[in-house]
Amino acid sequence: MNQYSALKQALKPHLAWHGARLSFLALFLLALIKVKTVNLSELAVGFGGKALKESNYKRLQRFFRNFELDYSEIAKIVVGWLKLPQPWVLSLDRTTWELGEHCYNILTVGIVHEGVAIPILWWLLKKKGNSNSDQRMRFIEAIFKIFPTARIRCLCADREFIGQAWLRYLLLEPSLSFRLRIRATDKIERNGKALPAKVVFAHLAIGESQQLPGDCRVWGNRVSLEALRLEDGDLLIVIAPPHTVGLVSDYALRWGIETLFGIFKTRGFCLESTHFTDPERLRKLFALLTLALVWSLKTGLWLHQLHPIRLKKHGRRSQSLFRLGFDHLRHLILNPSLPNHRDFLHSLQFLSCT
Repeated sequence: MNQYSALKQALKPHLAWHGARLSFLALFLLALIKVKTVNLSELAVGFGGKALKESNYKRLQRFFRNFELDYSEIAKIVVGWLKLPQPWVLSLDRTTWELGEHCYNILTVGIVHEGVAIPILWWLLKKKGNSNSDQRMRFIEAIFKIFPTARIRCLCADREFIGQAWLRYLLLEPSLSFRLRIRATDKIERNGKALPAKVVFAHLAIGESQQLPGDCRVWGNRVSLEALRLEDGDLLIVIAPPHTVGLVSDYALRWGIETLFGIFKTRGFCLESTHFTDPERLRKLFALLTLALVWSLKTGLWLHQLHPIRLKKHGRRSQSLFRLGFDHLRHLILNPSLPNHRDFLHSLQFLSCT
């Protein structure tokens, strides 16, 4: 059984797709790992086989133009493959770039796992700039529609995901805690006074943090509040529901979504090389990249367990789990010898929910 057939067989139990669609997905994942880009011309070359490059290119176009994806199905497969333990830490952000006059703007939420936010929901915003409170509320409700029984430890988001209506919504949602960064100019109400956060925490030295005691309010809502003076002198100010501790350390987990965007873009799949302008086609592409990400990450975790990645002096790994797994899969796919084929078949065991 060759790599294509073996991968197709491994995917079959998880996706109720027609055989031709499963064949396409197997070819796509193999090609993506080979060529390391979502550019359709390069992927068409990576498909290999007897078909001409032009035929492969048209096949790619047909899939993204005509095939409808069930994105909730993809999200559930991802969670099942990784066996993500609950409660989850969610990281919310958006990634943007421009091609000519077209602006790509993707709102994404992921479950933070091993330093990476694994995407479970992504929407294409039809505008430049940030989402509004109403869009975020509908976004959160869509998450709970997919995973109605999920236990969430907290939702982390940066300074652009703030505002009175958004904060009030989160506080009214009993099953969703949060860690939100606010601006240094936002006012904190304490002891009958309202002062900008930068004034309240002006005394903090670099590396020093403080959680305010007592009753604190932001935009009229009671919150817990902690600040840290960063190395560049900026203030990291985080709010959470009342009586929460460890706000800054929890908020640090937000970085997993920045790692995700790096993997999807310059450090992995070169998402910015797509010429898709249709939102639905780009959304499908994002889904397929998520499957490739999980396969690579699971492979990296297994390799790390066999031979732990060396730590640098600052305590971080010298190589990411994604990169370790991705490079290993790429080596196996590009060098299909008999020993490598055995390892490739082993890697397919990671694509299992059991």
